[in-house]
Amino acid sequence: MVLGKVKSFTVSYDCLNDSNVPVFSSGDSVSGRVIIEVTGEIRVKSLKINAKGFAKVRWTESRNAGSNTAYTQNYTEEVEYLNHKDILIGHERDDDNSEEGLTTIHSGRHEYAFSFELPQTPLATSFEGKHGSVRYWVKAELHRPWLLPMKTKKEFTVFEHIDINTPLLLSPQAGTKDKTLCCWFCTSGPISLSAKIERKGYTPGESIQIFAEIENCSSRMVVPKAAIYQTQTFYAKGKMKEVKQLVANLRGESLSSGKTETWNGKMLKIPPVSPSILDCSIIRVEYSLMVYVDIPGAINLSLNLPLVIGTIPLHPFGSRTSSVSSQCSMSWLGMGLPERPEAPPSYAEIVTEEQRLDVPAAREELEGHLFAYIHEFRFQPPPLYSEIDPNPDHASCTEERRLDSCPSR
Repeated sequence: MVLGKVKSFTVSYDCLNDSNVPVFSSGDSVSGRVIIEVTGEIRVKSLKINAKGFAKVRWTESRNAGSNTAYTQNYTEEVEYLNHKDILIGHERDDDNSEEGLTTIHSGRHEYAFSFELPQTPLATSFEGKHGSVRYWVKAELHRPWLLPMKTKKEFTVFEHIDINTPLLLSPQAGTKDKTLCCWFCTSGPISLSAKIERKGYTPGESIQIFAEIENCSSRMVVPKAAIYQTQTFYAKGKMKEVKQLVANLRGESLSSGKTETWNGKMLKIPPVSPSILDCSIIRVEYSLMVYVDIPGAINLSLNLPLVIGTIPLHPFGSRTSSVSSQCSMSWLGMGLPERPEAPPSYAEIVTEEQRLDVPAAREELEGHLFAYIHEFRFQPPPLYSEIDPNPDHASCTEERRLDSCPSR
């Protein structure tokens, strides 16, 4: 008897959205098929699947233990979110090679359906970071007599949805700061910065409208700037590791001494980024908008406004509520918002008019975009914070005093 061969062995998901990508949330039913294509005829003891989901963290640190000795400390931690097993062919035991209980698979293509439900409890959103990740997958194993098991695995994406249409995420974010430069015993005029954004919650593809006023009463030339940063924080064995990455930035006009610049809704677009992760015990992904004044030779004057990147886009009525509340409270900047605010343009680009009326359909469409964003960032991560925009706070006070010029007497 000539033994048959397995030509292909794959896992396929039944996708529920128009983007044809496997995206799910807590409580969803995950279904799919294990596809086996064989030539000839094969005998099978069992075909099993194991669906798993883990958040894992790992990094190493070097430690000195004396004058000429050193060792490496490993920090690892993991949280299990999913562990489901099922048998599609055969039985549990595979330790014998008897001919009893074997299943014959004939030549051709064969599909074996599987289905399971994700836990109702909150799950961590799929994520790939510098020192950790959140991954979900289904692994299939094909067991045959006298042969090593064949294995195949395919990942799927999970989003723990964040609806930005909540009072907390629709509330305006604002701040004010000023700074006085000095040169030994002489002082220069202050630099002042006031900034405000309409809300705290956004989705990828939207643009943040920045309202700001920068006044330069110092003797230096300064440059107002804004940037979105992603902060990844990893926890293991009572320690933490933080990675800060630049996501997007913009630059204003240079301001000479005595000049003022006003940003009346300057737009900063949010590029493809993964959603915020706020409920995982070992990985957090947070965002912030930094509006700052670049001061040559001195510590920058900066304001940090927290952001939450969500998965459920802004409803049109949410945009009006947020904009009107911002308009009523923007008097301190001496500027107003448009009288008839509209939903963010990027939301209209992502979700069609018909889908706006069908929230589930709109959600599915956005999930497809978010999956593509995570996939892009997994293989092309944004540059490190230190590589693009070194923290100006590293400038010493000595440098500030040496480089600043005294005002004329």
